[in-house]
Amino acid sequence: QVQLVESGGGSVQAGESLRLSCAASGSIFSNNVMGWYRQAPGKQRELVATITSGGFTNYADSVKGRFTISRDNAKNTVYLQMNSLKPEDTAVYYCRYRPNDYWGQGTQVTVSS
Repeated sequence: QVQLVESGGGSVQAGESLRLSCAASGSIFSNNVMGWYRQAPGKQRELVATITSGGFTNYADSVKGRFTISRDNAKNTVYLQMNSLKPEDTAVYYCRYRPNDYWGQGTQVTVSS
């Protein structure tokens, strides 16, 4: 079992920044992929960014150049630095861990214009 605890969500104005954190605990594999997904009201959950334990990253086109994913393997923690936030970034952001596919409880990000 893997437990994921997210933090860092909140309400900001357009153009501002937020940093999300997700700490994993439990049966952690050394080779894993952690990432962030988001779900806006009435929409499907979508990929935001992922990062492997080796540091390989992948981003959704909509966040490239604005969001940066990083991780601290010693702390089993992944971060999402979100800059230049837009109202369309408003969603519940979920942390995901693979293998075996675990999800966090979600943290709300609200961006007002």
